[in-house]
Amino acid sequence: MSAAATASLAPVEYNDDVVRKFVIATVFWGVVGFLVGVFIAAELAWPSFNFWAPYLNFGRLRPVHTSGVIFAFGGSALIGTSFYVVQRTCRARLFGGKALADFIFWGYQFFIVMAALSYVLGFSKSREYSEPEWHLILWLVIIWVAYLVAFVGTLVRRAEPHIYVANWFYLSFILTIAMLVIVNNLAIPVSVFAAKSYSLFAGAQDALVQWWYGHNAVGFFLTAGFLGMMYYFIPKAAGRPVYSYRLSIIHFWSLIFIYIWAGPHHLHWTALPDWTQTMGEAFSVMLWMPSWGGMINGLMTLSGAWDKLRTDPGLRFSVTAVGFYGMSTFEGPVMSVRTVNALSHYTDWTIGHVHSGALGWVAFITFGALYYLVPALWGKTEMYSRRLIAWHYWISTLGIVLYITSMWVAGIMEGLMWRAYDAQGFLQYSFIDSVVAVHPLMVVRLVGGIFFLTGALIMVYNMVMTVRRAPAGALAAATPLAVGD
Repeated sequence: MSAAATASLAPVEYNDDVVRKFVIATVFWGVVGFLVGVFIAAELAWPSFNFWAPYLNFGRLRPVHTSGVIFAFGGSALIGTSFYVVQRTCRARLFGGKALADFIFWGYQFFIVMAALSYVLGFSKSREYSEPEWHLILWLVIIWVAYLVAFVGTLVRRAEPHIYVANWFYLSFILTIAMLVIVNNLAIPVSVFAAKSYSLFAGAQDALVQWWYGHNAVGFFLTAGFLGMMYYFIPKAAGRPVYSYRLSIIHFWSLIFIYIWAGPHHLHWTALPDWTQTMGEAFSVMLWMPSWGGMINGLMTLSGAWDKLRTDPGLRFSVTAVGFYGMSTFEGPVMSVRTVNALSHYTDWTIGHVHSGALGWVAFITFGALYYLVPALWGKTEMYSRRLIAWHYWISTLGIVLYITSMWVAGIMEGLMWRAYDAQGFLQYSFIDSVVAVHPLMVVRLVGGIFFLTGALIMVYNMVMTVRRAPAGALAAATPLAVGD
């Protein structure tokens, strides 16, 4: 073997320090986001929980919860796992060295903290997806460009000629989120020293841009990025190659092309032109096929290794997540159909749909990755307690079931009550009647959230004990995944 070939096979000293930091941040922000979610669920069930006005009002804490779970918990998980995956699938150390990696980590955490403070203090835009003030958006763009440089730089310097499919999904997530954030936040500041700014868009145009951003934030932040996680950690945990690499490429290109057009389905029955609404509906229904192609690829990767679900509770999280992904990506296109949307929109059915994806898909695939990463990153042979992982799994699953079923029932009840007419053609129920009717379901939703938070706290204890007490062992093998059909 030549000297060059020998050198290319030599072990690479990966930058795992930044990955460890992002793992810790992911766990921390997850607990914070879930806790705030439980609190605002209590505010909806019992308005007296809206104390210490205006700082703890639902209107200010709701974006703290959504942004905390999506960008703090989910974002930290995505950046951390992408740095772990790209180094190992490229057999190259992270580009930019420790300085760039630390700048990305601490810069992103600073953005999260300042964004949360801006929400609580009232410095956010009054739109469906509340965004922080323009100073913070500018800072986020700087951090995101640094993230792109580190990721692409590692791909460029790779020793492995093939770019593994997980990196395709991660890269699409990085590039598209940058475009979405910049366009959606185009605004004219009142002053360099003022938080207030005026959007460049108005009226129906502003609504269209907002939901182009909103739905594609779901599509590329909460779907494409986490699919990158799925395509690496399920094969690694199962010890099997991806079921069909060809299907993964078809899945990638069809998903990223179709998803970008689906946003207008959030604006049915509004002032948006009919052709735009129809386009959003059509592309949303088309999304069903590529989404299920990814689900099939993830589940079929376990062919010949289903027995590992009994011995690896962490893998159980990942596989269940793929099931929730399939369910959510079926429900979404159904809800995009205009006649169904007339019943579901503005109701808690939408909240149930969002959380079946957020808790079942995003959180569960992240938990599966965390249970793989913690022993590997801290040099342990396995997690401290498999039984605690199993407890986490079943408690969290029960919490999700309570949450989404209560919201489905509440949403359909609200939709039917709001469109009910009496014999004289008057509305049969007032809005407050629907609020009273869904109160018990709001309490059930709160109980589901408490269960999910409890599972997360069990995970925290298990991970702390793993780092502190588990016997030391060799680091997990850092070899690229096999590619094949």
